[in-house]
Amino acid sequence: MRTYWVKTPQFIKKIFPAGLSWEMPATAEPTVYITFDDGPHPTATPFVMEQLERYNAHATFFCLGKNVLLYPDIYEQLLEKGHRVANHTHNHPNGYKTDDTTYLENIKIAAQHIDSDLFRPPYGFITRAQIKKLKQVYPNWKIIMWDVLTGDFDIKLSPEKCLELVLRSVEPGSIIVFHDSDKAWDRMSYTLPHLLEYCKQHNWQIKAIP
Repeated sequence: MRTYWVKTPQFIKKIFPAGLSWEMPATAEPTVYITFDDGPHPTATPFVMEQLERYNAHATFFCLGKNVLLYPDIYEQLLEKGHRVANHTHNHPNGYKTDDTTYLENIKIAAQHIDSDLFRPPYGFITRAQIKKLKQVYPNWKIIMWDVLTGDFDIKLSPEKCLELVLRSVEPGSIIVFHDSDKAWDRMSYTLPHLLEYCKQHNWQIKAIP
């Protein structure tokens, strides 16, 4: 049984402090914003870049500092191809289970290797105190959450069901979360190409978070 929402309900967005981005404002051209967490990954990330290039699409990659160190060439390829990189901490701590000082230090370590003013907390778990301290250290940073959680990390979810849930939930302005990781591979590699084609058929642009 799923224990997460694919389409983030409004009441969840209201629980968190103001200033977090859950979706993007309407634009003249209908646009969706596909994002990837936990990379770079030696197989998944190159696959994603190849798929995006077929549709002249760009995405935002919330990278782990430890993986940037492991795969610096792939990280550089993301930049060369015009994608946006962002901070997803150094090694994926759970903000609810990590003291504020340790959590912020983990973000700072990642920031040494990831040049970005965008941040997404792992699991979406971050406390009000952590948000406040993050804003004090990095006042210009934006905390990016999501409107559509694909569930590609859910090993009990079939690729076909993953796609069905995503297509049912996506709309212009949506920030969509995939993962470029081993765990998500079966569902991500199936759903992403279909989603890209779906957006093309609807004349929706696919852009990195500005």
